[in-house]
Amino acid sequence: MLDYFSANNVATRAFDTESPRGTLKRFHPDVTEIVDISATADQMKILDTLNAVIPSVTVIDVRAGLLSPSLVSLRDIGFLEAAKAGEITFAVFHILGPSIASLDEIAETANFMTGAKYFLVKNFINNTSFFEWDHSTYNSYFHRIKDATELTIPKLDEMAFEQVEIASVPFLKFVANKGIHDEAVNNSFVLRGYVRHWLANIWSQYDRIKLTDIVGSTKLGREQKGEKIIENMIGPGLRRATG
Repeated sequence: MLDYFSANNVATRAFDTESPRGTLKRFHPDVTEIVDISATADQMKILDTLNAVIPSVTVIDVRAGLLSPSLVSLRDIGFLEAAKAGEITFAVFHILGPSIASLDEIAETANFMTGAKYFLVKNFINNTSFFEWDHSTYNSYFHRIKDATELTIPKLDEMAFEQVEIASVPFLKFVANKGIHDEAVNNSFVLRGYVRHWLANIWSQYDRIKLTDIVGSTKLGREQKGEKIIENMIGPGLRRATG
């Protein structure tokens, strides 16, 4: 998602709740800060600065296990009420894995989604089908929240994924044959092709939901109105593979 915003010239800052390691921070160090979202001081660091003009889009990468506690904190602070009142654009991209444990989190999330734009993101880390073969099971999860929108993150070739991990660069840099410091590198033509095709499929999903319109008037140099906050919520046991 940070690659997508960068390519569309949308000014963005990010917070990585995987403290202290910070996977997102490793790939996007210039715009990402590691926080402990359960700590009041770090909650203030994120939310008390939402009125900054640029960047007006805040991405919070919520690690596995912190989804419900994070939403409870946002409710208690009054953030969800502000989103419901239209003072803040709040979008939740709930990244799901093909397991009942992951899908059960949809029920935990449902009561917090009033006023939010809620996206159920199927993250295909293997060749499963998210129980589409069992209509009752599938419908009980994916039709639980009214107006929720489904997105699909296709499976990325395993070797391509591992090579990006080793390179420790964003997907766009990997495709462009650039290293951590923008130096020229010589990544595999084949693996770059897989990543390029995979990114294009994901970005077509973002285009379909008009993601840049959701965050609204956020192009660099344009006047801002309100803060936009996006939470990427990672389900249990999932690898990060979102572009």
